[in-house]
Amino acid sequence: MSNLNVLISGSGIAGSVFGFCLLRAYPNAQITIVERDATLRLTGASVDIRSSAVDIIKWMGVEPTIREQTTNEKGVQFVDANGKGVATLEASGNQSITSEYEIFRGALAKIFIDPIIDRVTTILDESIAEFEQRDEGVVVTFAKSKERKTYDLLVAADGLRSKIRGAMLNTKPEEQIQGEGVHAAYFTIKQDLLQGGHLAKWYNATNGRVIFLRPDPNPAGRTRGNFINLTTNSQLETRQKLDNALRQGNESYMNLLDDLFHDAGWLAPEVLQAMRASDDFYCSLFGRVRSPKLQNGRGVVLLGDAGYATPGFGTSLAIIGGYILAGELMNHGGDVPAALKGYEDFIASLVAGLSNADVAMQWFNPQTWWGIRIRNFILGSVTGLKLDKLAMMAGSALGYSEKKVSMPDYPWPAKAS
Repeated sequence: MSNLNVLISGSGIAGSVFGFCLLRAYPNAQITIVERDATLRLTGASVDIRSSAVDIIKWMGVEPTIREQTTNEKGVQFVDANGKGVATLEASGNQSITSEYEIFRGALAKIFIDPIIDRVTTILDESIAEFEQRDEGVVVTFAKSKERKTYDLLVAADGLRSKIRGAMLNTKPEEQIQGEGVHAAYFTIKQDLLQGGHLAKWYNATNGRVIFLRPDPNPAGRTRGNFINLTTNSQLETRQKLDNALRQGNESYMNLLDDLFHDAGWLAPEVLQAMRASDDFYCSLFGRVRSPKLQNGRGVVLLGDAGYATPGFGTSLAIIGGYILAGELMNHGGDVPAALKGYEDFIASLVAGLSNADVAMQWFNPQTWWGIRIRNFILGSVTGLKLDKLAMMAGSALGYSEKKVSMPDYPWPAKAS
């Protein structure tokens, strides 16, 4: 089936990578991307690319462009309330806490969609109201236009709270989200609070409050701001407030951050003020998605965060997922049900072995001043004695550097000249 008719819900990284790979396999495929926003969403916080996703971006031919547009972040420095550095974890080629491929989400999304934008149909300011699986394909009803169209494949790349996932499983989308009490807000600060430095700054206050500032290479002088809240099971009231504000929208969430961070110390007043002046504020639960199934057996499939959101590895999984889904469709000659089964088997096995980054976040960010001091002392000692670098060097020498996924060897057609 060389002229597959595919609808992708969501214009982000997962959907764009899939579209790119599918057009390599099937140049005549008809691809439509529907995006609920009025424009392609080319904003977002810093993301990174790791593991076998690095091999995929090289295969796609976009690795040089990605490398040119990285944030130039040189590592992360943990600071105290006076802004004094207590420990620095430097970036390394071994993909440390700062990845070799650290890039803003919007820049990466643009790099992925630019090569295919003239080969696909985009529908903006629209979403899917409902869909029905029939013998002839997936019949989709659009929310605003009420138009009904039939597709061979519906790809749900609509994120953490995927409505398509909820409809496919006949549940509320929230039921598949696993959170360990980590909430985050991201925004661009219109001044350089890092004063030209290339080290990100990480500050912990009590009660699980974190201010994280990251460099932005924009010549106008900017900083990427993050407020992170980590709540334990003994702080359910605060966790509930964060969840409620998240549902109510950006204004409610910013009001809550004003209340929670006004006395946090360090640069909290300046960052709160800059948050109010930002144009791209975004807040989210730092949560995982583990859907009990990734496809309906016929023509609907979950891709990226919609099926397997994984903090710390989500962007790489989105890239790997898009590549695998297109590869399976090619491997099975356009037999959609067989391809979806092959894709699901591979991805389910991959994500089953991934650790829970939320738990690591809780351990790494103590709730009390004494806990923070102990953490700082340990980090300062380890980095001061260069033990972190020695551990990375030894691990690399022994073959324990960042683990890559064993990828299928698909017979991709030669790239058109």
